[in-house]
Amino acid sequence: MPFDLRDIPLDQKAEAALAARGLEYRVLDPADRSALEAWVDADRRGFHEGRAHAPELARELSVIADRRVVGVYDPTLDAPDVPVATAACWPSGLSVPGGRSVDAWAVASVTVAPTHRRRGIARAMMEAELRSAQAAGAALAMLTASEATLYGRYGYAPAARIATVEVDRRRVEWTAPAEPGRVQFVSPQVMRPAAAAIARRAVARTPGEIDRWPGLLDRMLGTHDPDSERSRAIRVARYDDRHDQPQGFVVFRLRPEPGTHEMALEFDFLAAATDEAERALWRFLIEHDLVAKIRGRLRSIEEPLPWLVADRRAIGIGEVSDHLWLRILDPVAALEARRYSGSGSLVLDIDDPQGYAAGRFAIEFSAKGHAEVRRAEPGGTDASARAARRSRPSQGLGLRLGVAELGAIYLGDVTPSLLARAGRIVETTPGSLALADRLFASPRTPHLSIWF
Repeated sequence: MPFDLRDIPLDQKAEAALAARGLEYRVLDPADRSALEAWVDADRRGFHEGRAHAPELARELSVIADRRVVGVYDPTLDAPDVPVATAACWPSGLSVPGGRSVDAWAVASVTVAPTHRRRGIARAMMEAELRSAQAAGAALAMLTASEATLYGRYGYAPAARIATVEVDRRRVEWTAPAEPGRVQFVSPQVMRPAAAAIARRAVARTPGEIDRWPGLLDRMLGTHDPDSERSRAIRVARYDDRHDQPQGFVVFRLRPEPGTHEMALEFDFLAAATDEAERALWRFLIEHDLVAKIRGRLRSIEEPLPWLVADRRAIGIGEVSDHLWLRILDPVAALEARRYSGSGSLVLDIDDPQGYAAGRFAIEFSAKGHAEVRRAEPGGTDASARAARRSRPSQGLGLRLGVAELGAIYLGDVTPSLLARAGRIVETTPGSLALADRLFASPRTPHLSIWF
């Protein structure tokens, strides 16, 4: 989606709705540093973070310089220049099954001050972001949700989960063969130039990952503020293959384990461009002396680690939670972007109260997993249009589902048959669920390894 974010005008519906409540809705000027600093302060307050010191503020300002930043302001306050609500968005690629990417609209930094709850602010902003995403030509919108009940009302659904992997270091013994490359410690500054290339390749191989941005890598590696306490605690290890080519890295820290004289090794960023690199980095992590526990956060719900050690019960996979949420806007573009596990024909009757994805869609899946999607019937948001789609028989195998259910099955995290058991998807022709389960299955479990 090559365009200038500043070309997207302020959403007039949201502006009018908020003005009726005495509030001002603004898109911030990237050149207005004081307004951006106040926005950062409000955003951090919304997530219960302290005020940013100079290096962290500089990093955050550099990140939002490439985003469309909006704020809601209350001119009656003592500090009218500090927003009472924030949001930021930007175009980004989302990895989908088949090693491809789809144009998506990332939404982040959604906050509303506790002083201004129940005034329709969040609804106005979220609905405005969907209209902006459509104007930008995005096939879908996406976000990571800090709360699970807020975004379903806008058509979002959880599409990839995360887990915390905990290893009892004293019980674990590596049994898999050694990898041919080597792991070595590197400084964050040395790692930084290669980190982006490795991250891009790691993102491409896993559905649910999104494009990385420089500020994220700088924060992960601590290179934006190398003298801070957090940055000085960071350790970085890199895996190079047999040809001395960097293929993966892990960023971790060691902390005292309560009640023992040992340490806990913790990480939330391991990027591997190959399975070989992933295995080698896991082995490096679990073979630390004087370490009682190893904790990896933001990990996939399906890790290879239990199959690489003698005692699989030494590996705990818990704290499983929804993480990436998707909202389909253009079913044709979204469905044609990914690859499928087989061939066949399917008709989807999609209900979308907000109208973006509503309609009947006929899909032909080729033997190579490509999809050709045709809008067989226009959409509609009123009750009569939805009733008409329900009353007309589908041609061939078909499913009736909502836009949220489509987002849930899109990457393969949940099967259509499971949602049918929950009453969320209706099989309009016998055999449709079995076909859909096979088609939408992903060879690799969807996973997003960052917050955004």
